[in-house]
Amino acid sequence: MSNAVRTPRTTKVKNKTPAAVQITAEQILREAQERQEAEPRPPRQKITDPEELAEYRMRKRKGFEDSIRRQRTMITTWIKYAKWEESQRDFTRARSVFERAIDVDYRNVIVWLKYAEMEMSQKFINHARNVWDRAVTLLPRCDQLWYKYALMEDMLGNFAGARQIFERWMEWQPDEHAWNSYIKFELRNGEIERVYSIYQRLVACHPTVRSWLKWSKFEEKQGHIDRAREVYQNAMEALGEESNDERLFIAYAKLEERAKEHERARTIYKYALDHIPKRMAQELYKMWISFEKQNGDRLGIEDVIIGKRRFQYEEEIKNNPHNYDVWFDYIRLEEANGDIEQARQVFERAIANIPPAKEKRYWRRYIYLWINYALYEELEAKDFEKAREVYRSCLKQIPHKEFSFAKLWILFAQFEIRQQNLDAARSIFGCALGMAEHEKIYRKYIDLEFKLGNMDRCRLLYQKFLESDPANCQGWCRFAELERSLKEIERARAIYELAVEQLVLDMPEIVWKAYIDFEIEQEEYDNTRALYRRLLQRTKHVKVWISFAQFESTLNNVDQARNIYEEAYKALGTAESKEERYLLVEKWKEFEENIKDENALSKVMVLFPERIKKRRSIKGDDGSDAGWEEYYDYIFPDEKNALQNMKFLQAAREWEKRKLTGRNEQNTDTTDMEI
Repeated sequence: MSNAVRTPRTTKVKNKTPAAVQITAEQILREAQERQEAEPRPPRQKITDPEELAEYRMRKRKGFEDSIRRQRTMITTWIKYAKWEESQRDFTRARSVFERAIDVDYRNVIVWLKYAEMEMSQKFINHARNVWDRAVTLLPRCDQLWYKYALMEDMLGNFAGARQIFERWMEWQPDEHAWNSYIKFELRNGEIERVYSIYQRLVACHPTVRSWLKWSKFEEKQGHIDRAREVYQNAMEALGEESNDERLFIAYAKLEERAKEHERARTIYKYALDHIPKRMAQELYKMWISFEKQNGDRLGIEDVIIGKRRFQYEEEIKNNPHNYDVWFDYIRLEEANGDIEQARQVFERAIANIPPAKEKRYWRRYIYLWINYALYEELEAKDFEKAREVYRSCLKQIPHKEFSFAKLWILFAQFEIRQQNLDAARSIFGCALGMAEHEKIYRKYIDLEFKLGNMDRCRLLYQKFLESDPANCQGWCRFAELERSLKEIERARAIYELAVEQLVLDMPEIVWKAYIDFEIEQEEYDNTRALYRRLLQRTKHVKVWISFAQFESTLNNVDQARNIYEEAYKALGTAESKEERYLLVEKWKEFEENIKDENALSKVMVLFPERIKKRRSIKGDDGSDAGWEEYYDYIFPDEKNALQNMKFLQAAREWEKRKLTGRNEQNTDTTDMEI
């Protein structure tokens, strides 16, 4: 008998559909909370005689002592014990409990606070003073004890005692909050001169900007403007380099503003802006602008704003001199200011920051600095020689062997055209085509010669352009359109013929469409049909068939259009994309509906496919199975017959296979019987 431990058999879930009513985790927790029974409370006990009271007290004390014996360092138990003794009006025992707790952990502030609060609540003032004195002696760095001690004496009206406590506290050099409490105490008592001396000790103990600002505000509030001004001056001398804080200068300037000393305030602002690092003086700039708006003139305000923005741009350029967006903003600022020499200086500094690598993507923004410089010299400064010099310097700067910029050549040539210097413009275009052939340059050069009426030059330029880029369909179409506009029909037809005979074209459909539209415009319909046939020899695209049929229908050749649809239907039967064949049938149906031939329309309706839903597997990027997707397939009538024939052949093969299998089994049985 096997002693193996049998694991419980897992129950199989037959119905895995989700339940009609879903239960959330929040609902389960809420129900558990509602069904939870409340803990029974102990009954209230009524004590009627002294013996019962003594027994109760002894039982409670025994419970507290047992708890303390188990967890001696648990201060909350000591405090509960002492509070209970206080509630029993046995203050001697309560003091004993607090003293024992202090022996356990005298660094615990809560014990001292509860001990002193008990003495104060029962009006044992001397006991409370004793507790506070012991507490601040043992824990002199705990500000809360000092504050409570001084507050008690202040509430009792013992101002001399409170002042003595504050003096003892200040000997330990506490933080600024303690000094502020001392200052507020003296202010409540009206001791202004004492406050003055406390501030002197405060700034000596904590020489910070905030301490000096509090002292100056106090003096200003008392109406001592000269004293407040002296405080600011002493602060600058005492703090040294730390005095370069914008808060100190802003407060000093505001003091002078309130005193109506605007020149003094302006001098303070200027001194601060000259000595404080600019990145640390953002708020100072704002206050200076606000001051100038209120008390300065228009020129002064504009200088302030421009100076601030100029400083911001300089800081950003210092961090990244190749940040051309900042240079653009800086240049716009100087252009708006109207100082031509200053703007030129910024332009020269900007174009001196050449991109670090000879890659076109780094030069795109940089080139616009030169372009803006040249346009500024031409349009704003009216210095045309300087503008020409800028264009030439820029073209020398560009590494034309790696890349070039057609826009720059075109702008330079257009500049010479505006100066009525056509020979120079032609020379620039010629240099551009020799150093950097580009479609835009050819186009602009041809437009120039076309406007001047030099058609021979236009033809020559088109020939050079198409020799350098024979796959450019737009160039062929523009060349042919030029000849057509000049009524040179045979030339245009010859150009189209050369275009369609090219082995490689970037967009051949544009050339074929333009050629067909050209023949239709010339009413050469036989040539148009021949072009469609030539195009169909190269591609069997459904749009070509539809365009061919629509062309015949526009000529009212209904039979020829119908024949083209039929021919296209048969030709697209072998195409992989059944959507194209379906689109053809749709267009055929629209054609027959426009003709309003019911018999022909009924024949077309029969050709519509059956739309069925199928599934196919999806492969991921790594070749693994990514699931299945549904799609719609079209089954055309001629495909149904083919499918039926395929099913018949498949059934015949299966029957022949079963027949051969039966013969082999019979031969095997016969051999076994003979053996």
